[in-house]
Amino acid sequence: MSTAQSTPEKKVTTNTVQEMKRRGEKISMLTAYDYTMAKMVDAAGIDIILVGDSASNVMAGHETTLPITLDQMIYHASSVVRAVKRALVVVDLPFGSYQGDSKQALNSAIRIMKESGAHAVKLEGGVEIIDSIKRILSAGIPVMGHLGLTPQSIYKFGTYTVRAREEAEAAKLYEDALLLEQTGCFSIVLEKIPSELGKKVARAVKIPIIGIGAGPDVDGQVLVTHDMLGMTYQFHPRFLRRYLNLYQEITNAISQYVVDVKSGDFPNEHERY
Repeated sequence: MSTAQSTPEKKVTTNTVQEMKRRGEKISMLTAYDYTMAKMVDAAGIDIILVGDSASNVMAGHETTLPITLDQMIYHASSVVRAVKRALVVVDLPFGSYQGDSKQALNSAIRIMKESGAHAVKLEGGVEIIDSIKRILSAGIPVMGHLGLTPQSIYKFGTYTVRAREEAEAAKLYEDALLLEQTGCFSIVLEKIPSELGKKVARAVKIPIIGIGAGPDVDGQVLVTHDMLGMTYQFHPRFLRRYLNLYQEITNAISQYVVDVKSGDFPNEHERY
């Protein structure tokens, strides 16, 4: 009598997410920066895992994403890739590793792909970085774009407020999105822009548009995992839905552990050799 074997779940690729857009299936995307979290996120069925430069904030406690280095991004990405069985893993190129120098951009992207085993890279910006995108694509490395609020440009903007409210900035974002598609990006993240603009861009391009604060009419959504799980508790943007309050649950559990250790309750007779 033969025993049926389960078929391994099919890997998500850049082609997979483009097919998802074509058939109208929404794309789910979350961040991960370490093996343990990535294993859980992947097992839950997420389509894309972003190893974001938000690790600078979430993991290292910096005020902005600017301080994180290429070596640190490769470390985080390598940890994530080792855990992932199904999801597409996209890695942010950090600030200073691609702006203004397309050769440096290519070298940075190659290092990420070779040393971490990731599947694609993400860059912030439009026409200003198009030479870097072209050079990376010429090496066969998939590129995800990022428009709207671009955190690496926070000192230029001076605020994390909604972008592209004004007609001129909205028009530039729209043109940049068309340019990124024409250049060969397989997808674009739109961050913190008016919902109607998100819808307009998603309908104008054939590649998937992933929103974070870009409304419901884009092709998918991305959040920082630590935010949606309530591990970070001082961050309250309108676009964030918290699915758990892990900050409170974890601190309560640790507080109880402290009490149990100090009282001698832990370890009990069943928790010793």
